[in-house]
Amino acid sequence: MQDFQIIPVLIEYGPTSFAFDFGRYLIASIVMAAIVWAMRRSTLASRDLQPRKASAADIRREFLSSIQTCIVYLSVTLVMVWGVGAGVFQKIEGSFGLGTDLAILIAYVLAHDAYFYWVHRAMHHPKLFKTFHRHHHKSTAPTPFAAYSFALPEAFVMAAFVPLWQLFVATPMWVLFTFLNFQIIRNVMGHAGIELMPRWWLSTPLTRWLNTTTHHELHHGGGFSSNYGLYFTFWDKLMGTEHPDYAERFARATAKAAPTASAEPTPSPAL
Repeated sequence: MQDFQIIPVLIEYGPTSFAFDFGRYLIASIVMAAIVWAMRRSTLASRDLQPRKASAADIRREFLSSIQTCIVYLSVTLVMVWGVGAGVFQKIEGSFGLGTDLAILIAYVLAHDAYFYWVHRAMHHPKLFKTFHRHHHKSTAPTPFAAYSFALPEAFVMAAFVPLWQLFVATPMWVLFTFLNFQIIRNVMGHAGIELMPRWWLSTPLTRWLNTTTHHELHHGGGFSSNYGLYFTFWDKLMGTEHPDYAERFARATAKAAPTASAEPTPSPAL
């Protein structure tokens, strides 16, 4: 097993790795925040899920915590760089062929969703919540910038999935790249605070098991014992942890807004 030369590895991989993790967070958060801003000033404003809006201090806390999380992700990446070279982790291969690569990508997403559900639920245990997860729940009206707003212990838990996966599965680089970008996009959508999906989303078998902003907003809005899933709802359905008002709240958020009354005064009847 090769020696782990931290300084050369940090110099070679550190700036690129941090730029990738922070860059994808920043781009996804800003783009989603712009979409939310535009929706709240359009006919889609009725989809807003938050009676309380995040303050500038809330957004600053979320942003600074997310920078901290990206530093944690950098440290885990450096360990992985060493581990791949030392033979601890499976190699990050070029490709196994499109069919196999796609199967690995689907398995990656499904495995991460299961991992997220169970560690997220565990961090809500009274003995773990304060240390691991309370910081994230300071965002009672989350914004897209809350996607990586974790305390240090939770950041390490969230970062641990990739090296755990890499212990067992050789993964093409493009699959890892696609997964990491998919993960942050879905994460900022969950914290958008306004429903993004169409009205029929829960009415079809192909989409009703895919998560929505309403689903995660109910988790942040006080239902701390429900809606632990990230990408899908089937773990919550299977384990009985889906919020009982989820479907009704989604229907209410996506209902067509009532037509606005005309601003012109009604003429008085002639005397």
